Amino acid sequence: MKVLSRAFVNHLGRRMDVVSNMLNGIKNAGRAGKSEVQLPYSKFKAAIAHKLFEGGYVTSHEKQMKGNHPVLVLGVAYNDAGKPKVSEIKQVSKQSRRVYYRVKDIRPVKSGQGMLFLSTPKGVLSGNEAREQQVGGEALFIIW
Repeated sequence: MKVLSRAFVNHLGRRMDVVSNMLNGIKNAGRAGKSEVQLPYSKFKAAIAHKLFEGGYVTSHEKQMKGNHPVLVLGVAYNDAGKPKVSEIKQVSKQSRRVYYRVKDIRPVKSGQGMLFLSTPKGVLSGNEAREQQVGGEALFIIW
């Protein structure tokens, strides 16, 4: 039986969490004033990017080819004042510690100003969608 992991091995032989790598790329691109960020493509990251797009944290998301490798290109969202919409990201589940939420554990983030993202049996969902569909799952991260 093949075990799937959210980690990959970098050039130094260390395991890296692809979700945290993606989130740090988005946050750093916004702080640097970039209009887009390119990340290695995976279906899981594409599902997260789609939910970030629905939440207004990225302006676009698409799969492109760079050489022989697919990349995920995300447009960084800024508010009217020119500041990035992603001010902070807190990763809830990590490689060393997985955190699971039941439906009754899902609460609003930052008084409704942020979003919780979960990996559920129905796919990647925001906290509000998970509550509506009455499904729990692994809490991936909180963004505001």
